[in-house]
Amino acid sequence: MIDETRAVNITRISSSRRDVGLSKLLSARTLKIFAILLIAYGLLAIPAYWGPAFLEPISSYVVIVPLFSIYAFHKLGIPGLLEHNGACGWGLCGPTALGWVFLVIFWTGVTWVIAWGLARLTAGSRTDAP
Repeated sequence: MIDETRAVNITRISSSRRDVGLSKLLSARTLKIFAILLIAYGLLAIPAYWGPAFLEPISSYVVIVPLFSIYAFHKLGIPGLLEHNGACGWGLCGPTALGWVFLVIFWTGVTWVIAWGLARLTAGSRTDAP
């Protein structure tokens, strides 16, 4: 009888922890951090296009890393991401429409996971009273 009660309590604790993790994944705190990360990315990327010449090379890395990641995914074998299936002679093939959608979804997901992790780290600890 005691073992059954203990097993039920352990199940409740593990499911409540799972619910807390999922609720933090979709919490307002995560959304705020996600928005801050996107704004910071935009501010860091602006000099690559419209900023002064001395900031252009530095901020270009912010733009190039997500853009060039599509070639890594093509190399890993995901089809349809590059025009002409990646065979453009001496030049680099541009992404297809599917490639652009894939990049946006992938990097948005990466940013969301980072925001969720930061929200969990900065949330503070909650102690459950017995």
